[in-house]
Amino acid sequence: MQINNSKIKQALLSGNEAVVRGALEAGVNFATTYPGTPASEIGDIFAKISKESNFYFEYSTNEKIALEAASGAAFSGLKSIVSMKHYGLNVALDSLLPLIYLECPLVVVISDDPGSWSSIQSEQDSRWFSRLGHLPTLEPADSQEALDMTKFAFEFTQKYKIPILIRLTTRVCHSRSLVKCNSISIENKIGKYIKKEFSVGTAVTLERHKNLFLKTRKLQDDFNKNNQFNFIKNGHDRKLGIVTSGVSYCYVREILENLNLDLPILKIGFSYPIFKNKYKEFFGQVNEILIVEELNPVLEREARRLLQEFGLTKKVYGKDLLPGVGELKPEYVLQAISNILKLPLPQDLLNQQKEFAELSIAPRPPILCAGCPHRSTFWMIKKAVGDQAVFGGDIGCYLIGALPPFKLADYIVSMGAGMGISHGVAKATGQKPVIFIGDSTFFHAGIPSLINMVYNQSDVLVVILDNRITAMTGHQPNPGVGLTGQGESTKALKIEEIVKACEVDNLEIINTFNIKESLEKIKKAYAAKGVSVVIAKGECRLLTVRRLTQKNINVPKFDITGDSDFSEFNNFKCPAIRRNEGGKYYIDQNTCWGCAVCGQIYPGKIHPTTKSKNLKIYF
Repeated sequence: MQINNSKIKQALLSGNEAVVRGALEAGVNFATTYPGTPASEIGDIFAKISKESNFYFEYSTNEKIALEAASGAAFSGLKSIVSMKHYGLNVALDSLLPLIYLECPLVVVISDDPGSWSSIQSEQDSRWFSRLGHLPTLEPADSQEALDMTKFAFEFTQKYKIPILIRLTTRVCHSRSLVKCNSISIENKIGKYIKKEFSVGTAVTLERHKNLFLKTRKLQDDFNKNNQFNFIKNGHDRKLGIVTSGVSYCYVREILENLNLDLPILKIGFSYPIFKNKYKEFFGQVNEILIVEELNPVLEREARRLLQEFGLTKKVYGKDLLPGVGELKPEYVLQAISNILKLPLPQDLLNQQKEFAELSIAPRPPILCAGCPHRSTFWMIKKAVGDQAVFGGDIGCYLIGALPPFKLADYIVSMGAGMGISHGVAKATGQKPVIFIGDSTFFHAGIPSLINMVYNQSDVLVVILDNRITAMTGHQPNPGVGLTGQGESTKALKIEEIVKACEVDNLEIINTFNIKESLEKIKKAYAAKGVSVVIAKGECRLLTVRRLTQKNINVPKFDITGDSDFSEFNNFKCPAIRRNEGGKYYIDQNTCWGCAVCGQIYPGKIHPTTKSKNLKIYF
């Protein structure tokens, strides 16, 4: 199935794919993103089809810039969309809130990650930003709604001249369901920025704020009675009514069907502004109310307030029966409804819970790939500076360095924060922190922090892990790669030139697969006073192997040929190096990706296999 095929009538789409399809059917002209899971696929699909579908796409250097670029296009008359994960909205918020005042007709797609499946910093609920910024917000429950709401969002934002937020969650992003499709009609359009009188100042800002309140009120008037995304699904049993939004709606319907219950449901898809009429109509029909939503009690708080406003007294259940942490599950909804209605839990659920409680599931911590350049960098840093230094981590697949055996992170906060926090530690204590930051993160948020450390005379070692790609989110290009999001050749910015331009005190560039030379340079950089930077160059091994395979070049393999205790491998932890039942080390030939670092740790003990002897070792 081609997602940009105009002739298809229905397709099995994930929520992310449905957002793209909805944008295509709406006639999108301009799309931007900074990759972030669970929303990464939206940008990746735009990247693949943008040229043939006649619209512009870019991976921007961070979410704020992605938002601003899409806003510029929107101000120039193009139908524009920007997508990002929830943390990205935090980065972009500085510009998003003023853009609401400035009536920018922009579609903003974000995805929260209940359960933190791909997010380690916090488990935030972005619906609060809707209330903070008076930002109209849609919450699709499944792929069909993701498509329909995206199309609606483009029409809405063009009509009302205000950004609109589409808030996805992980399960909506990645679940697939059958979706009805319509035709695609994208105009190959060149925008034009039409100049208008622009002013700034306190009085102007207050006037814009006042206008936003008036616009919010108009939206409430326009959608109070006629709102396709907020509806009541009638049920005959009125002793309990359920208010729900997002994917929770699917869970509620599944459980009611399983329990053969006919309870009324108020489905909230257009969750901000608050459209009171449906709440009032629904609350008047039911005796008690259960609010089913993931993460924070946003709807619950609003429901309680509205009940008071309507002068109604109803028992409200919500986070007293359902968790506010982690991803919601259908069985949680089942237990809450059973609790309220005093129904026995199904025997199969009880059996399943008992069986699960008795299971002993082995933990499966994340691990760097075989041949990963970050592994050798971490191993060398530990050899060079020991493990008592303060280590600042950052966001990327290298955050796995925080875990055993390396344990090289004392804090990981947000993109670029490792440098800022470490500067504060250095200034406050006189200790010399070691900071890890990836190439994409360096472009995203590292450069201002590096300038700040130079400007304020810090004493730190910054290790920039340059694996030539944005690896963790799916191998998207970044400004150091030399390719745009549309696959066009462009200037590849050299990190070392940027670092030099920031006038750091010491700079070393290492090939992270060359142990002896790299160790000497790391020790030298750490010993030097001031802001020292080590750029650890080593291509993501997955890219190397993929490239060799495409060229029909065999990946070299290594094998242990000598005797030793090999205990240092416990500190290296390559998944290709294993121990048999007798405790003897061996290299798994199916997993080895030929980085050759193990052979440098134990020279003369490890050699290329017979088949690999004449193969070139690729770094």
